[in-house]
Amino acid sequence: MINMLELIKCIGLKKDFEDQTVLKNINFSIALGEKVGLVGNNGAGKTTLANIICGNIKQDKGSIIWNKENIKIGYLLQSTYYTSNKINNMLNNEEKTKAFFETTSYLGMEKVKSWEEDRFSDLSGGEKTKLALANIWSENPNLLILDEPTNNLDFQGISWLIEEIKKYKGTIIIISHDRYFLDKTVNRILEIEDGIIKNYKGNYSFYRDEKKRLYESQLHEYICTEKAKQKIEKDIKQLKNWSDKAHKGSAKKAIKVGNKFGGKEYFRVKAKKKDKQIKSKLKRLEKMKIEGAKKPEEEQQINFDFICSEKRGKKVIEANNISKAYGDKVLFENSSFYIQRGDRIGLFGVNGCGKTTLIKAIMNEKQLDSGELHVSSSSKISCMYQDVLTFNKYNYILDIFDNDSREKLSNIRILLANLGFNEAMLNNRIENLSLGERTRIKIAKLISDNNNVLVLDEPTNHLDLHSREKLEETLEKYKGTIIIVSHDRYLLERICDKLLVFQDNKINRVESNFKDYLEKEMNNKKDKKQLSANEKLVIDNRIAYIIGELSKYSPEDLEYKKLDLEFKELISRRKS
Repeated sequence: MINMLELIKCIGLKKDFEDQTVLKNINFSIALGEKVGLVGNNGAGKTTLANIICGNIKQDKGSIIWNKENIKIGYLLQSTYYTSNKINNMLNNEEKTKAFFETTSYLGMEKVKSWEEDRFSDLSGGEKTKLALANIWSENPNLLILDEPTNNLDFQGISWLIEEIKKYKGTIIIISHDRYFLDKTVNRILEIEDGIIKNYKGNYSFYRDEKKRLYESQLHEYICTEKAKQKIEKDIKQLKNWSDKAHKGSAKKAIKVGNKFGGKEYFRVKAKKKDKQIKSKLKRLEKMKIEGAKKPEEEQQINFDFICSEKRGKKVIEANNISKAYGDKVLFENSSFYIQRGDRIGLFGVNGCGKTTLIKAIMNEKQLDSGELHVSSSSKISCMYQDVLTFNKYNYILDIFDNDSREKLSNIRILLANLGFNEAMLNNRIENLSLGERTRIKIAKLISDNNNVLVLDEPTNHLDLHSREKLEETLEKYKGTIIIVSHDRYLLERICDKLLVFQDNKINRVESNFKDYLEKEMNNKKDKKQLSANEKLVIDNRIAYIIGELSKYSPEDLEYKKLDLEFKELISRRKS
């Protein structure tokens, strides 16, 4: 029976993929108009559950009860799934409403209706997400399911999405690892852990704090239980000692007292009392082992470890007056820059400005319209694109790697174990892995290449928070050259000491880290009364930086409140 205030109720959902059980026993309900965050480690089954709710796949057991008939679901897939064919089909639909094109405009995508066909074959991940969002919003669904909606999105897209979610009257399920975004949009968290659902009433920050509190409480209870068990075991040992001595000494003591009044039996009875105490304590110990507090599971351990090959040469990449356009859309023109050995370069700019196009040109996968792009012959480049669906889905995990010797195979197994893949998981096909797990496989492939230049296109997409932090720690220690395309401002600030800024159809090298660049841009513009287009971008960047900073703190922290106040002031300035 479903409560009239509930939209959906899931009872005992179970789902297996080959020999792996992803969802064991899923039970939850979501109220009409509720905004819920769905979280969990990579591979926990979040996207699987979303597809079951949408009817794209069938659960093996359990049932879903709906409160209304003909529920219209708007399901935003992760941007990786939106191919150029899907985008074209979306846009060629004659029933497209005015609302769709208005929404694309709000998201910073002008004149989409007049774009030429080849423009759609080279859309960035952020542009695909924006078009998909506009498509879903124009259909007015009753239930929205958004799977990693902020992946690849620039600040303009994230700001629009937060405001639209606040205004939305229907029910929303958001799958995300973006702490700030979830704090701004949801009021309940459902966590999938070990195949079951755990419920937390509050936003993401509350969930993390409560999860930590519960872990510490369970750990304390476990430690107390272990101490109690050790004491009982010590008591049992002592009692056994006394019992053995009592049984052996009963005859001697009886003789000593003259064996009057059944002295021997008297001392044996005393010894048997010790035996009863031992049995009682053994029963208590057994009960504690079965019913006592169990040690809580720690978060999954992930260890990335990039090895840099021999360093040679000074300039890794040099560009002279390079240009690239698609029809009337100019990405960049007459741009010159260089990247030296050991540089940690962040590529920064709005969606669709040409960052991924430049990477493909570096990898010799795309031709520039003009200019020269020289890549040093001594550079051994490993590149990871944001698309994680390029693997053959029928391959097993080990098929991805070059394992032509026993030693290589052993090293690959150790590497995969460090990335959270146990022996059982190695028997999975790629099609049964989550996007986060596929991302970790891609990173493992990069590590096994043992090259001296890393090119990473949105490397934190699909990764859970724990994996993101471990990746950042590893990149900090890497000795080679790093080129990163990312809208993860925290990653850029932590890793990159130089920037290539895509702005006004130019690519400019900036000799400062991300934080200093934003602050300098802000200081240069703050005295002007009227915001120029460049100044708006600087404010957007500063706001984006604050979003990254806010993710480090809880709403109760003084620093959080200080940053939140600055955030509101910047929003007000931008609107003016």
